[in-house]
Parts: sequence; C-alpha cells; structure tokens
Amino acid sequence: MRPPIAAGGMVPVPVLEMKLVSNSNRRPSAAGSSGFTLMELIVATAILAILTMMALPLARVTIQRQKEKQLRRDLWEMRDAIDRYKDAAEQGKFQTKVDTMNYPPDLETLAKGVEAQGGKKYRFLRSIPTDPMTNSKEWGLRSMQDDPDSDSWGEQNVFDVYSKSQGTALDGTKYKDW
Repeated sequence: MRPPIAAGGMVPVPVLEMKLVSNSNRRPSAAGSSGFTLMELIVATAILAILTMMALPLARVTIQRQKEKQLRRDLWEMRDAIDRYKDAAEQGKFQTKVDTMNYPPDLETLAKGVEAQGGKKYRFLRSIPTDPMTNSKEWGLRSMQDDPDSDSWGEQNVFDVYSKSQGTALDGTKYKDW
C-alpha cells in the first residue's frame, strides 16, 4: 500500500527525533553487576568502627573479671593448703618448730612437702601459683605475730597470703585486701 499523496504531489516523510543521552550519571556495569557508592562504604565503615569501639571496653572488663576469678581461686588454694598443713601438724603427722604455731614456715614448704615419721612425705601444693595481677610468684605473706594491716612479714610462719598488686577490683576493693 502506498502512502497518500499530499496536495502539491509531495509524499510525507516521518521525522525521527534523536536525543543525545548522557551516560555521565550512570555507573558502568559489567554483565549486570553493581557495586557500592563511596557514601555507602563510608557509612558501613563508620558503623563498624562504632561497634568495635563499644566492644573494646567490654573485652577489657571480661579479661579483668577472668584475672580476678583466677586470683580468688589461687588465694583460696593457698589458704586451703595452709589450713591442711596446720591440721596435719596438729594431728602430729610431722614435727614443726615451737614458735610457728603449727603454720608453715613459707610457701615453698607447702609445695616441696614435709617429711613425716616413717619416711612419708606430705605435699600441700603442686606449685606456688602465679599472681595473675602481677604475673609473679611472689605473694604477700602474714604471720600470726604480724599486725593485721601490716605489709611486712615477720618471717615466723605463714598464716595468710595476699596479692602484692596495688590495683583496684571491679567491685572497688583493693586486691591486696582480698
């Protein structure tokens, strides 16, 4: 079918309009994949940084709480060994010096053991524990003759042990007062 002829014998021709489209606002894509904008990456990084900063104090408190738990366990273990030594001495299982009041002369005696009559050896500690607050095997010692608030040991016997750490616990008490 032929297009109708207009007056004057001319055939109308359709006009095609072409627009130039700028691709400057579009991201290039490879095979239909898309990425993140710079702003999205900055926001995600900021959120991760905030979450990390919130987790650090919690981790520090958790570590301190674990050290405090270990300190309490070590103090209990040594105090229990002192009590078992005193009980065994009072039962006459081995000889002690008169002025010691049946308490051990030092912590090494609890770990090395005491020879009893008949060749039997009594040990009360496997080893002297390490103070988790000072990372040292050196503990504060008190004898029966010492003042309760004294920081110096009279070396007569070991009645009690305490940490030499000057730090403060999570509950506000001093470690040396435990």
